[in-house]
Amino acid sequence: MKKVLVVDDEKSIVKGIKYSLEQDDMEVDVAYDGGEALSKAKDNTYDIILLDIMLPVHTGLEVCQMIREFSDVPIIMLTAKGEDMDKILGLEYGADDYITKPFNILEVKARIKAILRRNGKASAEVDDSKVIEAKGLKIDLDSRRVYIDGEEVNLTAKEFDLVYLLVSNPNKVYSRDQLLDLIWGPSYPGDARTVDVHVRRLREKIEATPATPKYVHTKWGVGYYFA
Repeated sequence: MKKVLVVDDEKSIVKGIKYSLEQDDMEVDVAYDGGEALSKAKDNTYDIILLDIMLPVHTGLEVCQMIREFSDVPIIMLTAKGEDMDKILGLEYGADDYITKPFNILEVKARIKAILRRNGKASAEVDDSKVIEAKGLKIDLDSRRVYIDGEEVNLTAKEFDLVYLLVSNPNKVYSRDQLLDLIWGPSYPGDARTVDVHVRRLREKIEATPATPKYVHTKWGVGYYFA
């Protein structure tokens, strides 16, 4: 049984999502403010978190950022705003996906199931190696951990999938659309900017000097690759 945390200060929304997910045999915890959400995320193990942006105590973005300090649990941001900046901000803070209100509960369930299917699985394009080491970078597929010169780097689920795919296929250039399809899935409604945001955040974590990367390079006008 998959365990989900639903966080929103609108109790009617929480009630509706909780009821619908429970019909799909999911265990659902709820929280109505950022403080309660953070506490539950620390004290429990969830398969996915639905997190509203506009929350009391701590905003959803603040909660997302704080959760990323200790967990790579997939996070879907819920936002009543449709501006691109809110969506990009959610991804900047470590979110894996976003859904704009008002939403259809069937869309929410489809997004959850898509992420749960992909989470913990390597892309079909990568080889069967469980541990990859290159230029001081070590990737352990079984534990989904990444190390730089022996020091562990805390990556989100999408950041891990991204670096694992690139390192497993050295010198192969992937376009933004290819990465969007392979990492987020063909039904993901976002665009290429999602890839750019995640690559930038990944570089900030694994590169000594992000502006002159050692691992994840840009082929201008084409895409990204690991050299």
